[in-house]
Amino acid sequence: MAQDLKFTLRKANPTDAPKIWEILQQAIEKRRIDGSLQWQNGYPNPETIENDIAKGAGFVLENGEETVAYSALIFNDEPAYSSIDGKWLSDGNFLVIHRVAVSEDFRGKGVIKEMFRLFEDYAVKNEVFSIKVDTNFDNNPMLAILEKLHYTYCGKVYVSGGERMAFEKILTK
Repeated sequence: MAQDLKFTLRKANPTDAPKIWEILQQAIEKRRIDGSLQWQNGYPNPETIENDIAKGAGFVLENGEETVAYSALIFNDEPAYSSIDGKWLSDGNFLVIHRVAVSEDFRGKGVIKEMFRLFEDYAVKNEVFSIKVDTNFDNNPMLAILEKLHYTYCGKVYVSGGERMAFEKILTK
């Protein structure tokens, strides 16, 4: 379980890109095997990773020296979130979580729960007390995680031409 692992979150750099792409390809394949439509249209791709890293938004989760997960964390910049079929819990600053992917070697070990805890710490350290995230309606593992971690369903948003379920969590200092 996660308590036996030592996780750290850090900004990704260009040398991380091959490992990140490997992890994302595993996640893309897992989504396909699970019958999900999410990530089955050429997105995300290596250029997505390059752009995340160039913007300072790409983050890797490490266990010791080993990269075990990837995500993009973006402050206040998700144009699709300005129009929601529903209502966000807050209107202030927020952290967006995109492209969460865990190495197949670390699935089922509490990595996502720990990763989200570190995301929340990162937001609070930057004095941002709202996290917003979206996922596909058929991404059952992510939907279960969001429920378990007390994210509130707020409505639907349209990202990359597709309808997504949108969630928000308000954090405390």
